[in-house]
Amino acid sequence: MTDTAAPTATRKADYDFSGLVAVVTGASKGIGAHIRDHLQRAGATVFNWDAAPAAGDEFALEVDVSDLAAVRVATQATIARSGQIDLLVNNAGFAGPTVPLIEYDPAVWARIVSVDLVGMFHVCHAVVPHMLHAGFGRIVNMASIAGKEGTPNSSAYSAAKAGILALTKALGKELAGTGVLVNAVAPAAIRTELLEQMSPEHVRTMVGKSPLGRLGEPEEVAELVAWLCSGSCSFSTGAVFDLSGGRATS
Repeated sequence: MTDTAAPTATRKADYDFSGLVAVVTGASKGIGAHIRDHLQRAGATVFNWDAAPAAGDEFALEVDVSDLAAVRVATQATIARSGQIDLLVNNAGFAGPTVPLIEYDPAVWARIVSVDLVGMFHVCHAVVPHMLHAGFGRIVNMASIAGKEGTPNSSAYSAAKAGILALTKALGKELAGTGVLVNAVAPAAIRTELLEQMSPEHVRTMVGKSPLGRLGEPEEVAELVAWLCSGSCSFSTGAVFDLSGGRATS
């Protein structure tokens, strides 16, 4: 009899997040939406904190993460409704234009850092105390290979993502032993709307650096995030997990 089952290497892990409450920032589209959907399919209640949440989503809150007061209001609203925040995926951010540093509009440069890096600090600052009180939490910060390598003509995005890597390492060490684990994912080019903010030449250059020779898919990011949120991840904190098609080697 022919075995038609999929080879073991192609089978994906199953997780059970029933009873857990997650917050995913910037989950209305792109990578964030895939992460939200992935966690929901595994049983989690997922709140989407987004500057432009989709209409009709009962778990969506309009939040500009660069506004600390707004983040605090969203945290209290989420706790009031669900009683807990167990999983936090800091995904909100944007890349901005691809231009040389000397041609960057200073206001745009500052806005990218304010959303991508300072916004992540705001969310962690508001949510971590609740996780510490519960004695449990999983935090996953979305960084980028740009934060490790420094991408030419993307200085604001590269600087913000480098800051996220350092923030993750520092916070992971601070919270070690509390039951709260903090890790980061550093993707290379992923097939999302974010690439539309970049020039075609810039995207081709990123793809050309990948030994696998392709863009990553949003669902591949969601799979890694799910593992980092799960009980299967128990001895990693303050770590950076590359998702680069073989591009990152250090």
